[in-house]
Amino acid sequence: MIKSFRHKGIELFAKTGSTAGIQAAHARKLQFQLTTLDAAKTVQHMNIDGWKLHKLTGKNPKNQSIDGHYSVSVNGNWRLTFYFDGENAVLVDYQDYH
Repeated sequence: MIKSFRHKGIELFAKTGSTAGIQAAHARKLQFQLTTLDAAKTVQHMNIDGWKLHKLTGKNPKNQSIDGHYSVSVNGNWRLTFYFDGENAVLVDYQDYH
């Protein structure tokens, strides 16, 4: 179950369906990914063909540690990232990797 968000736009989209804070072209795929993530009990439940699930290491551009976080591809450079705390997804983020 998704317990927390890091990105306000993806949180708004998940809770209301508003595309104001995301790329509108990503809405359909993000809806599927968020629904899957909300139902996931382990990170392996996000290992869907084409999503390119992988573990992250190091720090993000804000100098915050991302060790143990995971990423799935949304489209192009855009990624949905998250961390599993037990059976819950936390710190769900929507990022444009350059």
